[in-house]
Amino acid sequence: MKKTSQHLLAAACALAFSATHAGAATASKNAPIPRLVQSDGRYALMVDGEPYTILGVQAHNSSNYPGALDKVWAAVKDVHANTLEIPVAWEQIEPVEGRFDFSYVDTLVAQARQKGVRLVLLWFGTWKNTGPAYTPEWVKFDNRRFPRMVDKDGKTGYCLTPLSEQTLKADTRAFVALMTHLKKIDEAKRTVIMVQVENEVGTYGTVRDFGPQAEAAFRQPVPQAVLVHKKSPVPGAASGTWSEVYGPYADEYFHAYAIARYIEEVAKAGRAVYDLPMYVNNALRDPVEPLAPWKGNFASGGPGYDVVDIYKAAAPHIDIAAPDIYIGESHKVSAVLTQFQRPDNALFVPEMGNAQHYARYLLQILGRGAIGVSPFGVDYADYSNYPLGAKQKDKTMAEPFGQIYEVFGSLAPLWGRWALEGRTYGMAEGDDRKPQPLEMKNWGVTASFRQWQLGSQPDPINLADIPPGTESPSGSMAMAQIGDDEFVVVGQHIRLHFWPAGANAGKPFMFARVEEGRFDAHGKWVMERNWNGDQTDHGLNFTGRPTILKIRLRTY
Repeated sequence: MKKTSQHLLAAACALAFSATHAGAATASKNAPIPRLVQSDGRYALMVDGEPYTILGVQAHNSSNYPGALDKVWAAVKDVHANTLEIPVAWEQIEPVEGRFDFSYVDTLVAQARQKGVRLVLLWFGTWKNTGPAYTPEWVKFDNRRFPRMVDKDGKTGYCLTPLSEQTLKADTRAFVALMTHLKKIDEAKRTVIMVQVENEVGTYGTVRDFGPQAEAAFRQPVPQAVLVHKKSPVPGAASGTWSEVYGPYADEYFHAYAIARYIEEVAKAGRAVYDLPMYVNNALRDPVEPLAPWKGNFASGGPGYDVVDIYKAAAPHIDIAAPDIYIGESHKVSAVLTQFQRPDNALFVPEMGNAQHYARYLLQILGRGAIGVSPFGVDYADYSNYPLGAKQKDKTMAEPFGQIYEVFGSLAPLWGRWALEGRTYGMAEGDDRKPQPLEMKNWGVTASFRQWQLGSQPDPINLADIPPGTESPSGSMAMAQIGDDEFVVVGQHIRLHFWPAGANAGKPFMFARVEEGRFDAHGKWVMERNWNGDQTDHGLNFTGRPTILKIRLRTY
């Protein structure tokens, strides 16, 4: 992972507002290459020398062709996204071995520049959702040269084995060709800011490969780098074979190491050509189920929360292990964010359901200091990924996310810096609809939901009399403490009551100023109106229209 010192980081952040808009793909020829930086376990994605917050969308898997892009760009515009995540498939750039076709990549990058949108490219190589569907035909049907995994019973599986040198060599050659071409066409503009290497790797149906080569490797000692990073969940030997060290977890952990090491070779070779940040994404296991050895209930070997340490050890050229969130329960979403936000791992949600109830998690994720978030399937192709996402395939699908992005967009150039400094907080209404407290430096806030703007919550017997849009959980907010007594809040369907805490505990206080407005392209606050009287006497009430408030509190 590429990191920088605190000193260099401060210098980089000092440039944060020199450009007109962080989302515009207008980098100069001398713009620094995108990179991930960290400070005290917090992270920022630097683009053109500035902290950049990805307000992204991900296109459907089959929208990665020039003729399909119009339906993608239309949705990107409606969602007010600054970044598009979209696949580049091995089968489309190397349909014939050794002959590469980058016409789609050229069209995509050129159109992104025209639209002022950044790109995150998704390399669908050896694995996509654990399978080889996006490999070229000359790979996927040649089991002798590109062998598949074998299960415990000796049956050939669907998944290509991570232990094949021939497959690794071919995938790496194609990926290096892609990165070489990207450098050629985009080094001056920096339209592409990050690359995903493979997609939702792992294996369903078998815990690992049981072929002869895999069995021999499984009986070898656990590499020292893994021993340093990953402690066994159960008592085991300090060193030795995978079974001796990790006991019942050995199969899954060995498989995670084998896949991570494969990905490392691909990423390392690609970054040697063009050193963009790179990440892997994870099809989640149940985040609240007690940790237990694999029992067929998740993709074994993928970068799940319990094996992130193994990926860090085996794949140092991968910056982030990132969760794909298609679970809607609020307590599980919160658990996932906690599991993947680590001092050694930036929080980034590259995929999330695009059904309306996922929209409330955008502000929670960004408030927690994520470098970005992207709902999946946001284009107008005639395809719906319901029940993982929305039934709709039109603007009604895009609208809940677009309302938030449109407002948050004025904050995006500032937010990355605040998050890196540890100033940001996020919250989403829980499925239990209960109030939630949050404590910052010398101040606290309690959020409540289903409130009218004036007065208290409806009496339980009249709970049908609720504000429109709150029939199901929909409240959220992202907050930045930009000064000792000053806050910037983006909220929707939420009421906030501040209270003194820490050094202010017990002191009387009141609002000095509550301004509604936005930030302009230069990071300057533009006030629309000042809230007072009815607008502040019952807490700060955010309706279904996302709103930015700049708040100053004072004790007396």
